[in-house]
Amino acid sequence: MATTQARGVILIHSAPRALCPHLEWAVGRALGRAVNFEWVEQPVLSGSRRAEFYWEAPAGTGAALATAIRGWEHLRFEVTEDPSARSDGGRWMHTPGLGIHYAQTDAAGNVVIGEDRLRYAMEVAAGDVAELERELQIALGAAWDEELEPFRHASDDAPVVWLHKVG
Repeated sequence: MATTQARGVILIHSAPRALCPHLEWAVGRALGRAVNFEWVEQPVLSGSRRAEFYWEAPAGTGAALATAIRGWEHLRFEVTEDPSARSDGGRWMHTPGLGIHYAQTDAAGNVVIGEDRLRYAMEVAAGDVAELERELQIALGAAWDEELEPFRHASDDAPVVWLHKVG
C-alpha cells in the first residue's frame, strides 16, 4: 500500500539569527533531506529572521516538523499540514510564552473542534457563558493567533498569511 502524501508550510515568524541554521538542520532531518530557507529580516522584532518553507512528505510529517523545532527559546512558528484523502489536516502554533498549540483543520483551513473538547468546555463552564467562551478561545488557539498576528503581517514586502481574518 502506498504512503499517503501530504503537503504544508512551515512559517518561522521570528528566530534569532544564530538559530537559523539549526532550524534548517532540524527540518531537514524530519523531512529526510537537506533544506535551505530563504531568510529575511523580521521587522517586528529587531535581530530576528523569518522564513516560509513549503513541504511535501508522508502524512503525519506536520507533527514531526513541529516536534523537531519546538522547545527553542525565542522562536515563533506555525506548521500546517493540509488534509488528504486519508488524514486530517493540522496546524501547530508556537510562541515562547505560550508553548505549542495543536488544532485539527478541515479542507478550507478552518480549525475543527472535536466533540469531546466541546463537551469538556460545556462541562467546565457549567452554564457560565464567560467560562464557555474562555474554553472555546483556548480550543481555537486564540491567544496564539493574537501573539502571532503582528509577526504574520511583518512588512509590506513580506508574504502575509492571514489564518483567521475574514473579509
